[in-house]
Amino acid sequence: MSSGPQLVVMDPVSADDAASSRSSGGQPPPPGDRDLVACAHDDVEAFAELYRRHVRDVHAYVQRRCGSATLADDITAAAFERALRNLGSFRWRDGGFRAWVFRIAGNELIDHHRREAAANRRDHRLLADHQTHEPDPADVFSDHHSDRDGDTEALRRALARLRPRYAEAIALRHLSGLDVAEAAAAMQLSKATFAVTLHRAMKALHHELEVES
Repeated sequence: MSSGPQLVVMDPVSADDAASSRSSGGQPPPPGDRDLVACAHDDVEAFAELYRRHVRDVHAYVQRRCGSATLADDITAAAFERALRNLGSFRWRDGGFRAWVFRIAGNELIDHHRREAAANRRDHRLLADHQTHEPDPADVFSDHHSDRDGDTEALRRALARLRPRYAEAIALRHLSGLDVAEAAAAMQLSKATFAVTLHRAMKALHHELEVES
């Protein structure tokens, strides 16, 4: 996190209304973007005024590109935060601050899609490796889980010795009635990552049960 001045992000609609109210009432005309940029190096309120002027249009531009208002909120906030951090490197050119922050927002969106694609590729590799090289972990559970009191107690002891993350994965999938998608969501994991975590958990459980027997 930057140790410099912090930008307080407001809703784009509220920002637009605020900018309109500031320009009414017979007051002197507001300073131009170039003057605000010059002041914003030392005055966070000057940058806040730039934000209020342009946030609505930047948000609309990002939302048209990505189709998600929620993602547009995140990208727009990230774009203005990056602009604030990098204001010292900004040089006035055709289009001025407005064009610059639009370009930053576009780059933020590209970076987001790249990160998302990389995460998806990683999850697919994990899932493919799990499906190709490893047995179904549910087989291990079914071999040891029965209605007999001794087996149930041994299972509880074995689960208690596992890493908490592994015990949680097994409990969510096999003891709660949740399907893979629901269990993955409960742990805030992708289905592929959850499948790998569950497989490792089942291997650990199998080892613990073998020790008990």
